[in-house]
Amino acid sequence: MKTDSEAAPRYVVGIDLGTTNSAVAYIDLEQKNFVTTPFAVPQLVAPGTVEARESLPSFHYEPAAGEFEAEATALPWSGNAPIVGVLARDHGAAVPGRLTVSAKSWLSHNGVDRKADLLPWHGAPDVNKLSPGEASRRYLEHIRHAWDHAHPEAPLAQQDLVLTVPASFDEVARELTVDAARAAGLPRLCLLEEPQAAFYAWMREHRKTAGMQAGESILVCDIGGGTTDLTLIQTETGKDGTLSYRRIAVGDHLLLGGDNLDLALAHHVEQKLGGEKLAPAVWSILVRRCQQAKEALLGDDAPATHTLQLPARGRSVVGGSRQVELDRAEVARLLVDGFLPEVAADARPNLRQSGFQEFGLPFAPDPGITRYLTAFLAEHGNVRPDYLLFNGGFFESTVLRERLLGVLEKALDWQPQVLRADRLALAVAYGAAEYGRVRRGQGSRITGGLARTYYLGVGQDSGKASAVCLLPAGLEEGETVQLTNRTFKLQIRQPVEFPLYTSGTRTTDQPGDLLPIDEETMRPMPSIKTVINSGKKKTADRVNVQLHAKLTEIGTIEVWLAEQGGPRQWRLQFDARAATQTERAVVEDAANRAGVVDEAMAASSVGVIQSVLGRQRSGDPVRLLARLEENTGLGRNEWPPALLRRWLEEVLPLADCRKAGPELEARWLNLAGYALRPGYGFAADDWRVGNVWRIKQAGVENLRNEMCRAEWWILWRRIAGGLTENQQMELANPLIKQWNSRIRNPGVKKAGKPTGFLFGDHESAEVWRLLGSLERLPIEKKEQLGELLLIWLERKGARISNGAAVWALGRIGARVPSYGPLNTVVPAETVEPWTQRLMQLEGPSKERPFALMHLARKTDDRYRDLSDEARRQVLQWMQENEAPQRLQKLVAEGGLLDSEEQDRAFGEALPPGLHLAG
Repeated sequence: MKTDSEAAPRYVVGIDLGTTNSAVAYIDLEQKNFVTTPFAVPQLVAPGTVEARESLPSFHYEPAAGEFEAEATALPWSGNAPIVGVLARDHGAAVPGRLTVSAKSWLSHNGVDRKADLLPWHGAPDVNKLSPGEASRRYLEHIRHAWDHAHPEAPLAQQDLVLTVPASFDEVARELTVDAARAAGLPRLCLLEEPQAAFYAWMREHRKTAGMQAGESILVCDIGGGTTDLTLIQTETGKDGTLSYRRIAVGDHLLLGGDNLDLALAHHVEQKLGGEKLAPAVWSILVRRCQQAKEALLGDDAPATHTLQLPARGRSVVGGSRQVELDRAEVARLLVDGFLPEVAADARPNLRQSGFQEFGLPFAPDPGITRYLTAFLAEHGNVRPDYLLFNGGFFESTVLRERLLGVLEKALDWQPQVLRADRLALAVAYGAAEYGRVRRGQGSRITGGLARTYYLGVGQDSGKASAVCLLPAGLEEGETVQLTNRTFKLQIRQPVEFPLYTSGTRTTDQPGDLLPIDEETMRPMPSIKTVINSGKKKTADRVNVQLHAKLTEIGTIEVWLAEQGGPRQWRLQFDARAATQTERAVVEDAANRAGVVDEAMAASSVGVIQSVLGRQRSGDPVRLLARLEENTGLGRNEWPPALLRRWLEEVLPLADCRKAGPELEARWLNLAGYALRPGYGFAADDWRVGNVWRIKQAGVENLRNEMCRAEWWILWRRIAGGLTENQQMELANPLIKQWNSRIRNPGVKKAGKPTGFLFGDHESAEVWRLLGSLERLPIEKKEQLGELLLIWLERKGARISNGAAVWALGRIGARVPSYGPLNTVVPAETVEPWTQRLMQLEGPSKERPFALMHLARKTDDRYRDLSDEARRQVLQWMQENEAPQRLQKLVAEGGLLDSEEQDRAFGEALPPGLHLAG
């Protein structure tokens, strides 16, 4: 007899976890007619008021201490639950610094560490920030509690659960979505692509009356608050002679949707107010008001005008308000013509334009949705779809639906039949529930499996970059592919990288095909970087393995390496922390291609290192780098990362040489840092940094030698980009404490250990440079550091001997970090006074113009940029002090650093092929 926990689920439940709104629908399998029913989610709609609504707005609000009475935020199942839903959305519109929005867009943003606590973006100083996954978890947990409260006999965790994701989500975003669901107490689930869910909803209600025939195609155009998702479905004759459906193509992931229209309208209103750049707090409120205005003026029965109110001008939101009147025709011209322009069939998006940067998200560079649409249809054989299914909140507007259809008809000289879509806001949730029923063998299933082909990069003796087809497009969930026709040599017990690629257009490649990497059709994904360990041995080895890969039942990918003729096998997992900056993927590619050194020369140079730092030491430590230059025939700035990392792996086991004397320790520290700089950018650098970090606890062996202490700080400064936030904090905290004591209590003298605050001049400079390089420090630490630096400089002057302190101030307050996350950029209102105090310093300093450029550099992100007046003053100072024109241009217009400027920002030359993000 089955226990309750083993009983078959009574319900199939579909959850649409949306960018702007989430929705839930379910089917009671005990009912004969299998009616799909929306689940009204109880939520706070006002303080102390709980109502059940058919959608849960995907907003999270963290109240300030004492902002609400405890009973005002109580829910039927909890008195202390996070505030999500209607109250969060409506109340947070006036307090944007405490409101988390668009978590789903951040979940798919491969330009940030997606596990970092970064929301709300530019939140209030006292707000507890959330990762995109944690915000998603809270929405799902709210749904689970609400369901369980309504169905105590059938907890949601025990039902068949289908969770939807954009078809264009990458593997990391899918994995993080699954992680969020599991953390919310929902371990049983499968993933379904949102456009497919919308089509399942349509099939449920209308397929019998559609009159479709085999060989026809359906375009699902799904545009929500955050994304544009395009999918093509083909009709076929099934095995039993009935009509079946196959998904044949999906578009690229585009952060382009209703949010972009809100931003465009906000920019328009800003111009109508005279063009003055609004303060971030006012701007955030304006964007939310523009969302309401857009929905009113593009909706059915729209008024002729809409009055928009926003707080007072300037950096304060107090002191009156302003009104702007928007005309319906004016808004239609701006938004309809701007985002759904008339285009020809051969139109393509302009990928060089700069998308909006207001929220820190990598919005699509071209706002013309119709250009992406024509490009998508052209990529897949110039398809003229027979049917068109609209989905997503964007198409709640009849104006937008009719405009897109009209553009498509004109561009293709073709008139698709529009499929009736019932209740756009709930279609995805309805379709997800229907898919749950179909998975039980009840109804027609859309086939198609994987939307893209996946490849694994492999090395060849010829040195050519190649990839083996791993999983073909069309593979169905639960299927496994065995690459039995190929054997690979796997390097174990040393760092290795597995490059991954995907293609949405190469749909005929078959598993095992060995292909040259085509940058036009294969797009790199975050690589898998790891060390394959086995047994107790420590020495590197090679093992013959065969690959097998699987598309799991929940829609994620597993890759396994199985030892040929042996029992061992290893699972490769996608790295959810990979590519912490958008530019990092390009950097790594360039670094790995920057140069392969002849093995004989590499072995010879290793011998030089062993002769100086090894057990049988005979060489002069001071001349180590010079001897390596002689041995390789390359200048030290020409050594490629592959050679440098090879040297590091030789240097690490020789760390005991540091105990033999200060000259050996200084040389070991110097070479280790030089070989691993900047701490990231090359395969498995995180593993290498972890190994170097092990010496941190031991500290400097020759503690009384200032040269060794200085090299110690230089080592950590060089590899700072590879250190975690916690590691950076561990380095920074004691140093900040010492500087704070020295600067704020200048009359106190301390004798004793050299590790106290009595740094010598050379060591002081290196300590400042290290602190300036720690970009992952929290904002409050950076603000503390900046204040200490300015007090120090105001006391000592900006003379050349304090150049390191000036340089550090520029790095700490930089508008564009070199490697760190944008959520740790010091606020503009803090940095503006820094620029004033820096310009007022006495004495010359060649670092001052460079530091001011970092502090005032234009980014076109109002949350980071200084005010126009502050930048004007910096430019005036630069002109009066004859600062280089290039630095002035970066302040006036923005742009990227050139290679010389990057080296200067880093503090020395970078290895070939490695570049900073800025």
